[in-house]
Amino acid sequence: MYLETERLVIRDWKDEDLEPMRKMNSDPRVMEYFPSVLSSSESDALVERCEMKVKRDGFSLLPVDLKESGQFGGIVGLNRPQYEKPLPFEPCVEIGWRLPVSSWGKGYASEAASALLRFGFETLDLDEIVSFTAEINKRSMRVMERIGMKRDLDGDFQHPMIEDGHPLRPHVLYRLRRSEWHARAV
Repeated sequence: MYLETERLVIRDWKDEDLEPMRKMNSDPRVMEYFPSVLSSSESDALVERCEMKVKRDGFSLLPVDLKESGQFGGIVGLNRPQYEKPLPFEPCVEIGWRLPVSSWGKGYASEAASALLRFGFETLDLDEIVSFTAEINKRSMRVMERIGMKRDLDGDFQHPMIEDGHPLRPHVLYRLRRSEWHARAV
């Protein structure tokens, strides 16, 4: 897969992505709204799952390169969640992102996610794309709103894979239907 925006390239995985992924996934600032940082082997396993999903579904989380420098700028993508305990709104396709601190505050997440929304609605012909995050993750919620997603207050949920009482368990759900995206994109 290959998508290009004004400042970014979204592409398939390469062996060279393993090290910057390990670094990003082991950074407590990046992983603040996840249950824990990832070890090198956990990070590598995430990349392997993403590659398998691309082969199976035609999409998954993918690396983002910064055009200006060629530097790894994080990951973004569409994904069919596959948790041991299903989410209350499955089946679905979600959009998500994770960027190293060096890529924060530059609009890269919104730019890459906008390109993936276009791909999801125009190429994959999806009817709806969702996004969700911990209720305390205001940065990701702002990205969701910037790309046109709307919060589904009735869809907010307790993440089934996070233990009761954990501050990350309450999650918010955002949705965007193709018709809403198309009305915004025209």
